[in-house]
Amino acid sequence: MYVTIPERRRVRPRPNVVIHRDQRWADRLAPVVPPRRTPADAVLDIVGLSRSVDQAAAVIAEACQSGRVRPVDIATALADRPRLRHRRLLRPILTDVAAGSHSLLELRYLRDVERRHGLPTGVRQRAVEGEFTDVFYAGFELVVELDGRFHLVPNRRWRDLDRDNRATLRAEATLRYGWIDITGRPCEAALQVLRVLRRTQPDLKAKPCGPSCPVR
Repeated sequence: MYVTIPERRRVRPRPNVVIHRDQRWADRLAPVVPPRRTPADAVLDIVGLSRSVDQAAAVIAEACQSGRVRPVDIATALADRPRLRHRRLLRPILTDVAAGSHSLLELRYLRDVERRHGLPTGVRQRAVEGEFTDVFYAGFELVVELDGRFHLVPNRRWRDLDRDNRATLRAEATLRYGWIDITGRPCEAALQVLRVLRRTQPDLKAKPCGPSCPVR
């Protein structure tokens, strides 16, 4: 649990409670009783405690995906925090989240697979048949599904299979990747995506991200 208090207030340490002190505590409260932070300021408090940019990105993506706060609200609150940790890198993350990346894995796919290899920009969160596809490459009929969780529950596994089957019935190919695929083997994922895209456009350009990258 994260709790923000006025800078000079003293409280006893409690197990599993992270205390954050703020000199401008009173200026960043929502107009509710009992007093509490605005959603955007609450997110930025946790971002400021995040050890890495990935952790900060995950906090922002999950908060916005929940619907409790919008990227534009976080961006507005960010303008008032010139010394916030990771501040310089947060605006591009907010832009990507606003465009439809709803998790850290989706942000990493966008950065490490799509952009670093010069692939076309996919459509995020396309609505189809009452659900949303993570990434859809319009004109190429390719769906990329991203899931960072390990599904040991049969119902979830069967739901994923059903989504893939229905995509096939729409004449769409599906590539599905997990956390290890995108963080550990992004070049191989990019090559697979490129091969499917080139079925429609054989001369589609891409670029290797380094000397050993298999993308050509």
